[in-house]
Amino acid sequence: MTVDQALPTRDRILRAAADLLQEGGRDAVSTRAVSAAAGVQAPALYRLFGDKDGLLDAVASYGFEEYLGQKHDLGATGDPVGDLRRGWDLHIQFGLTRPAFYALMYGEARPGGPSPAAKEAAAILHGIISRIAEAGQLTMSVERAAELTHSTGVGVVLSLIALPPAERDLEISTVAREMVVHMITTDEPAPAAGLATRAVALRAALTGELPFSPAEQALLSEWLDRLADG
Repeated sequence: MTVDQALPTRDRILRAAADLLQEGGRDAVSTRAVSAAAGVQAPALYRLFGDKDGLLDAVASYGFEEYLGQKHDLGATGDPVGDLRRGWDLHIQFGLTRPAFYALMYGEARPGGPSPAAKEAAAILHGIISRIAEAGQLTMSVERAAELTHSTGVGVVLSLIALPPAERDLEISTVAREMVVHMITTDEPAPAAGLATRAVALRAALTGELPFSPAEQALLSEWLDRLADG
């Protein structure tokens, strides 16, 4: 396997590593194999990425760019809960169609924290959850709801890709999605909803100039988060 030699060196290495990862998993991404496929000498790889871990981090970001492009293409509608469902389904589909990338991106902790692309993906989810809160339909804090949604979705994908395709029960994704939606949202408008939902809606509405000092605003936010997650 070789890649287009007209590409810049860094792009050739990333494309070669991504192809090897897709075809053979993480173990196939050796510095020797990547260098041969990219048509470069090993020192060029080390100069650009430092070591194999640095290369794998870059490949993970490369995979995230494709995912983020699909996420942005979804756009936003006037139904944030529907947008959450669509985002969930895209997440599951990406994981099942690019399992090696997904396992690299989500299957292990990254030293130094998430990559910039991973942070952007989390920000998109956080934005959808925030819109649900602004609509008065969220039953817990935005942070807790986003973490619950993310961790459940990742768990579903990792569980499914660990099985042979013929043994996968894809309906599990729909069941898990609806369990999360049921747990974090309500159809009742905020004034008629419970204390937690009203606290979340008020927290989401506290934007722009407020008649509080920074310390007072931080304390108010802490109280509202405590009510939301209590």
